[in-house]
Amino acid sequence: MERQELDLWLRLTLTPGVGNATARKLLSAFGLPQSVFQQSASALRQVVNEAQTNALLATPRELDALLELTWNWLAQSGPGSARRRILVLGDPNYPPSFLSIEDPPLLLYLLGAGSLASDSLGNGQINSIAIVGSRNPTPQGTANARQFARALGQAGLTVVSGLALGIDGAAHEGALDNVEAGSDRTATLAVVGTGLDRVYPKGHLDLAHRIAQHGLLISEYALGTPPLNANFPKRNRLIAGLAQGTLVVEAALMSGSLITARLTAEQGKEVFAIPGSIHSTQARGCHALIKQGAKLVESAQDVLEELKIELKPQRAVDVAPWDATLGDAEGGSDAGLSLLDVLGFDPVGLDALQARCQLDTANLQAQLMTLELGGWVARLPGGLFQRLKPINPAGARDWRSTS
Repeated sequence: MERQELDLWLRLTLTPGVGNATARKLLSAFGLPQSVFQQSASALRQVVNEAQTNALLATPRELDALLELTWNWLAQSGPGSARRRILVLGDPNYPPSFLSIEDPPLLLYLLGAGSLASDSLGNGQINSIAIVGSRNPTPQGTANARQFARALGQAGLTVVSGLALGIDGAAHEGALDNVEAGSDRTATLAVVGTGLDRVYPKGHLDLAHRIAQHGLLISEYALGTPPLNANFPKRNRLIAGLAQGTLVVEAALMSGSLITARLTAEQGKEVFAIPGSIHSTQARGCHALIKQGAKLVESAQDVLEELKIELKPQRAVDVAPWDATLGDAEGGSDAGLSLLDVLGFDPVGLDALQARCQLDTANLQAQLMTLELGGWVARLPGGLFQRLKPINPAGARDWRSTS
């Protein structure tokens, strides 16, 4: 893109009172931004109102600074730095799926080595799945998101999410777990709610760098845009638009993830949800989606079958959300197996757990500590414990024989 062309596109996006919808009307009527700004006031009034016409005839004060910032950002693309580019509405590489969503962006900022056209389907859309959920998930929810993302990535799907804390971050991590040395496959796409010259949350800086190496960071927002609350629900339409379906891992009833699920359904795509405990507020959003017709999933295979994704040949796919066994090397024992079996998957207090297993307090606490150190049990606020990894307790001794 030439500097003058970039200048005109930025001017269009900065013009007060001219949003995406009005800008699309202008482009439809006159062609490229260069032609829009060559029109007379009377010609513009045939398309937009008086206030918008006056705004279009004036140059936004912040244009020069944004042009300089953006041009310098693009110039940093090259050897030793992640690739940077901007796609404009009408560009041959603009995602076709965005053309059918509500309010397609005028500009898309891209940062990273990945592509929006890799593993292309017949309609130009990539083989992809959105994985979204709570910013404050349970330990089980975090692990589910990572395991499902890893398994679906192994099947060849690109994982799309929003780089937020919690489920989003775990989904990106799981997708990156599949990255092989020298691979140029687009592992994951992160659609963010800020300008691409900043990372939010800051704790995901390293994750964002890894996504840029093996995927793409995507934003519709100009450089310098801070993390404004209104931008994050709005970007969810792009997450839904990039994916063939959306998997909600954990979500409260008022979660933004349900916005993504609704937009996915409105686009005629599949919505998937992982059920949880009836006592967990983080499961209620998923349960509501299932009641409304979302597909209940227990493994990655459920998603693959619904999307009719053919597995890549000679590639083993981890279709289960967890490891099937716990070996002795990981600290497993018959007693440990029995305790996990009795613990179940809902958070439980020490007294209730002791009533189930009939172990004395010291023995129970010692076993819980061993399992916690091994990563099989999480200690939650309020003195609760939660099992993280389901295992096959075959051969475990009955609790009555260990008391």
